Order: sequence, then C-alpha cells, then structure tokens
Amino acid sequence: SLHEHLGTEPWDVITVQQNSMHSSDVTTYRPYAPKLVAHLRSVRPGAEVVLHQTWAYRVDADKFGLIAPKQNAANQREMHDRSRAAYWEIATELGLRVIPTGDAMWRVDSDATWGFRRDPIFDPKTAAHPALPDQTHSLHVGYRWSAEKKLNKDANHANAAGEYLGALVWYGFLFNESPEKLAYVAPGVDAAFAAHLRKVAWQIVQETEPANAKVARAR
Repeated sequence: SLHEHLGTEPWDVITVQQNSMHSSDVTTYRPYAPKLVAHLRSVRPGAEVVLHQTWAYRVDADKFGLIAPKQNAANQREMHDRSRAAYWEIATELGLRVIPTGDAMWRVDSDATWGFRRDPIFDPKTAAHPALPDQTHSLHVGYRWSAEKKLNKDANHANAAGEYLGALVWYGFLFNESPEKLAYVAPGVDAAFAAHLRKVAWQIVQETEPANAKVARAR
C-alpha cells in the first residue's frame, strides 16, 4: 500500500507522475492528482511533493499518447507539447515543482546533431536475426531481438542513455548542482553523447528554475 511504501521514516521529497500514455490529456489527472497530493501532504507534511514530467515516445512509435479519449497524438512533437502543458497546468494548480525529464528528452531528441533519426534502410518486416537498425543516440529502448529471435520494438521506455539523462536531471533538480562535473557514464553510452546529456540536463534544470520558483512561492 501507499502507507507501506512511505513507511514510518521522514521523507524529504516524494515524486508523483502520470502514466505516460495519458500524460497528454490533462483531464485524466483530475480528480486523482489533487486527491493524491492532498493525501501525501496529510501523511507526510514535512515532505515536498513534486511532479516528475514523463517524456514523449520515440519518433518511430506505432502510436503516441492520448490527447483525448480514443484520440492519440499525431506525432512525438504533439505528445511532448500536450504532455508538457498538462504537467504544468497541474503543477500550477497544486503548487508543485516539476522535474523536467520530459523537456530534457525532447531537447536531445529534437536536436539536429544529437537527436535519434530513423534508419531509412532498415525494414522490420523483412529483417532477419540478428540485424538491427542504426539506433545511434536513441534515448528509448527501440528494436531488439528476443531470446526466441523475435524482433520487438519498445519506443516508449528509456534505454540506458535515456535513464542516464533522467538521472542527471534528477541530480540537478534535487541537489541544485550541475551534473556536468560527474565522471560516471552509464555502460553502453558513448562518452561524447554522455557529455552532451550532462550539459542538456543542467541547461533544462536551469531553464525550468524560474517556473519552479514561481509555483513554489504560490504554494
């Protein structure tokens, strides 16, 4: 239960987020988000409740998040924009700071140099094991072969690079320190790409600070 997870120890920060598939439809946050936040504040009044902003799916996803009942976003950009707007609407309404992981993911994904691009040669319908497309700079799991040699695609969840970027954003947000100084690089992440992710994470945290300070003052 929620009470079991919270335990009896004091908490400094408690994070909440929307399911990514519903994150682009702000109506799905209510009345649940206000009720959940109110409950958390009542049982752990000394903790700060913050919103963790989820991210848009990879550009080659088969479908994107819902923007209305039975209506999905048309593409990655629309999912990001609608999701971001929803998170900030709820954050402003409830006086919550936002961990801007979704903004960091989008900043990298949409970059002309560092963003993931579809492999124009790869055809998943005719691909034979163990062939995979070029997935350089992907922040999502993407294509992979199962133990049964079945080709799968996960365009929603973060891979090692995406998890690394998310962790960098959390670090910058929670400690108000630049992650650019960190020496750790997640296994499998190219050193140059990792350096770019550290830079982007801190840029996004700094850019979000004025908005976070504003909602914090209104709390």
